[in-house]
Amino acid sequence: MADVVQRADVRMVQRSDRACLAVESGAVLVSETWPATVRNKASAIMQSGWAIKPAKLLMMSAVFGLGSYLVSSYFLPHFYFSLPIAAAAAAIPFVVVTVKRQMRLRKFEEHFPEALDLLGRAVRAGHAFTTGLEMISKESPEPLAGEFRTTFEEQNFGLPLRDALLNLTERVPIIDVRFFVTALLIQKETGGNLAEILDGLARVIRDRFRIYREVRVRTAQGRLTAGILIALPIFMMLILSVLNPKYIGVLFTDPKGPFVLATAATMQLIGSAILWKIIHFEV
Repeated sequence: MADVVQRADVRMVQRSDRACLAVESGAVLVSETWPATVRNKASAIMQSGWAIKPAKLLMMSAVFGLGSYLVSSYFLPHFYFSLPIAAAAAAIPFVVVTVKRQMRLRKFEEHFPEALDLLGRAVRAGHAFTTGLEMISKESPEPLAGEFRTTFEEQNFGLPLRDALLNLTERVPIIDVRFFVTALLIQKETGGNLAEILDGLARVIRDRFRIYREVRVRTAQGRLTAGILIALPIFMMLILSVLNPKYIGVLFTDPKGPFVLATAATMQLIGSAILWKIIHFEV
């Protein structure tokens, strides 16, 4: 009897070990895949300055997508039309994050030369470099002040200055910030006039913005033409639906209508992407 109980205990221990191994394997698999996506979304949300958690953002996307699908499927005859509407509605929160992120990074980039000038003046006046960071966090506008305040507090609480600056490049993925941090780290290792380095970097950033504005002025006509070409098919479809509903109604009543609309929408998206790529330049 004791042997039977002992063998049963051994089998239970083996099963529990296998269960623990399976759970650990699943946890490792999830930690290698899903958190990477969550970290990317969390990083984008943090860079956008929007106080929202990734889980809440995903929930908003699901609610928008499901709600728009249910509402559109009630009014539209085929689910082929409801699916694109649901997909577009589900993408709204991510579009908002992307737009807010781009606007925030652009604002940071525009005010960054002023912060470099302030830091250079502080260094010339005999202040420590960390004191210059604190001055930027107090006297510069957002989002510049918040990012430099975080950097100052990190090194003030014991994090090495090198690591605090590298964290700044991760929070603000702008090429100018990388140049700034690289120049500081090189100057720290080799020495040199830090104020002149900061002045030169600020001058380069201002020249780049001047060239960027000139490019936008010279491509204004092309951007206007691209916008008209992108909006023209949709605009003509709306006009025809008002002037001659029977002419457009064939696309919604005929069995081949959804296929034609899907093909037209796909070609429209491809053409819009090509035009958008042509008229936008990286400076």
